[in-house]
Amino acid sequence: MHKHHPDNERIKHRYFSFLKEAMRQSEQTIDGVAKAIARFEEFNKYRDFKLFHHQQAIAFKKYLPRQLNKHTGKKLSKATMHSTMTNLKKFFEWLAREPGYKSRLRYTDAEYFNISSKDMRIATARRKKTAPTVEQIKHVIKLMPNDTDIERRNKALVAFTLLTGARDGALASIKLKHVNLLDNSVFQDARDVSTKFSKTFTTYFFPVGGNIRQIVADWINYLKEQKLWGNDDPLFPMTEIGLNENRQFGAIGLKRKHWSTTAPIRGIFKKAFVNAGLAYFNPHSFRKTLVNLGEVICKTPEDFKAWSQNLGHEGVMTTFLSYGQVAEHRQSEILKQLAVPQQSARTDINELAKLMMQQLRNTGIQI
Repeated sequence: MHKHHPDNERIKHRYFSFLKEAMRQSEQTIDGVAKAIARFEEFNKYRDFKLFHHQQAIAFKKYLPRQLNKHTGKKLSKATMHSTMTNLKKFFEWLAREPGYKSRLRYTDAEYFNISSKDMRIATARRKKTAPTVEQIKHVIKLMPNDTDIERRNKALVAFTLLTGARDGALASIKLKHVNLLDNSVFQDARDVSTKFSKTFTTYFFPVGGNIRQIVADWINYLKEQKLWGNDDPLFPMTEIGLNENRQFGAIGLKRKHWSTTAPIRGIFKKAFVNAGLAYFNPHSFRKTLVNLGEVICKTPEDFKAWSQNLGHEGVMTTFLSYGQVAEHRQSEILKQLAVPQQSARTDINELAKLMMQQLRNTGIQI
């Protein structure tokens, strides 16, 4: 049996190009679309897309819940089914407008890829994400060894993630020049750093306390002063593999190159948490940790807006829209102020809610 149809491959290539160049979708998003279409093609025995009929969508919708996830061995989640069907719906809507297909397909047939309202609610429901506490992370960092270059790098990596909330893609691509220890900041320049949506922004060190900043500073100074690395060298270089003292291949030090993937970073986090006797939390969960911390120590909506902006978010939530964008110098001032221990207790959440609602009314938004 053929594993592809030539006409299908050509039109898929055009669609992926459309998503990338016209819709500005990321490679990761396009990979998800390609996977959804591949699932449907396999089910449909690689028939020409010109022969699409809405009954095929109905049959596929019944087939999908019985399929297993190749990695977990469990049935596909509602979220996976929802994203698969949504991607297929968008693809066939686009296809129905293309020359050679619009005379064969009906635009409305793509609607048959919609899942039930019940499954939609399950798939799109917001669920609480777990995250380590600041104390747990500090405990992990404290127990991490600090003797070899690799161990120093690993310890600084976890500390830096808590200090900045940087995503793993950024961690793998940040250079020494992006960190300003005098200003306690990281310039996440999208020209060099892999940021979400290629956004450029400045992050000021979060006030997490302890010796977290010092661990990062010691690592940077070590790279610059002891190893004589320059501004364009990676902050967290990849591990160099070679023949060790036992004449076996293994880790022998650091390579003056960036990691090409984020898998090694997650591996470092996993090993650190397991060695500390704690459940594994990935680097991204630290962002939730910092959000939780911000909810505790931020006293005003502007405080939390600056806190959120420090994570690279465009906005916190609609209730903060009246503040607009916090100026960068003000963002720096607020983060520095928050680093000073506060004497007052946490602002009552009801009072904070009242204040935000009043600000929305003042801007003309009806509640």
